[in-house]
Amino acid sequence: MSKRAWQILSAISLIALLFIFIKGCDKDLPSPAATLMPEPIPEPEIRYGLIWDSLSVDSGIIKNGQTLSHLLAPYGIGPGGIVTLASNSRPVFNVLNMKVDKKWLCASAKDSASTPLYFIYEKSALDYVVFSLSETLGARLGHYPVDTIYKRSSGVIESSLWLDLDKINAPTELALAMADVYAWTIDFTHVQKGDIFDVYYYRKTVNGKEVGMPVVLYSSFTHHTAPMLAYRFDQGDGPDYFDPEGASLRKAFLKSPIEFGRMSSGYNKKRFHPVLKKIKPHLGTDYAAPKGTPIRAVGDGVVIKSEYRGGNGNYVKIRHNSTYETQYLHMSKRKVSVGDRVKQGQTIGLVGSTGLATGPHVCYRFWKNGEQVNHRREIFPPSTPVREDAMGAFATEVKRLVAEADLLLN
Repeated sequence: MSKRAWQILSAISLIALLFIFIKGCDKDLPSPAATLMPEPIPEPEIRYGLIWDSLSVDSGIIKNGQTLSHLLAPYGIGPGGIVTLASNSRPVFNVLNMKVDKKWLCASAKDSASTPLYFIYEKSALDYVVFSLSETLGARLGHYPVDTIYKRSSGVIESSLWLDLDKINAPTELALAMADVYAWTIDFTHVQKGDIFDVYYYRKTVNGKEVGMPVVLYSSFTHHTAPMLAYRFDQGDGPDYFDPEGASLRKAFLKSPIEFGRMSSGYNKKRFHPVLKKIKPHLGTDYAAPKGTPIRAVGDGVVIKSEYRGGNGNYVKIRHNSTYETQYLHMSKRKVSVGDRVKQGQTIGLVGSTGLATGPHVCYRFWKNGEQVNHRREIFPPSTPVREDAMGAFATEVKRLVAEADLLLN
């Protein structure tokens, strides 16, 4: 090989080695883009529509006798500021409606003066009020985001609907929702061991906590071996419950004047009176329940009597129409007066043991054409059924609800 060729070969080798060395060094060096990339900025925490990270917050529970003045005085808000704040906030929220045991928060600036900026009142599990403590001295309503959770619960009655729902970790409030659906067809004070329930419903949740009452969408309750089906449907008059044929479950009267309790004595013309110790007709139905249990009007009507009299104790009598009247005896307290118009389900008194009574209960009497009859043997026609022009939509809704419920089978 010539000297000239050898020099060229050596130069090429030197360049190759230099290239390899430079590439190896590049692996340890950050790229210009990486060097200039800024650190990610964390997202601020937002609560009540405020940048929470920038605030210093105190909180507490409203105690009996506390007003807005008591709560804001420690933060330097004087009487004049309170009056202005209350006046400016009135179109949104009247501060006089603040209630005991509700949560409050006071948010201040993170400065040397700890300047108070906002006062927050948690009105309910869904709503809150934010009061501005700056120059504006006003208020705005806020709402928590709401999620809807769909569930299905089923089981067999062993003791009571309430307790058996609790055993399967279903919300016990579902018993009240079901009692409302079947108030005209099932006396929930008289359900039997072996009755079967299967209910598809939804519940609202806020911040991971269930709020409000469950809403029944579809339900089957087998009572006395006969399944009673209920479907929630709105034909333009508001949601109601109907059987598979489209007949309304809403009858003229509720089956019982209390939601939960025990039927302790039925209608009996030859009953032995436990106080008088003699045979005396019992022309009503007794429902035993703890003292103070709400007593409901079984139907719309007008109060024609509300008084205390002898063996009846405190009692209320309601005229529903020209045919029917109902009477509720032995109340611890009456909640209505003569002449009051009452709605079905309205609380008219509380269970007690006034008059001739051996314990707390309500004696419920049912009058038809001026005579006392056994209300449990009366049959009442259903109210507004699904209209003919809505039957197609109703059938579609029934199929949808059943299909959705089937997806939640355990």
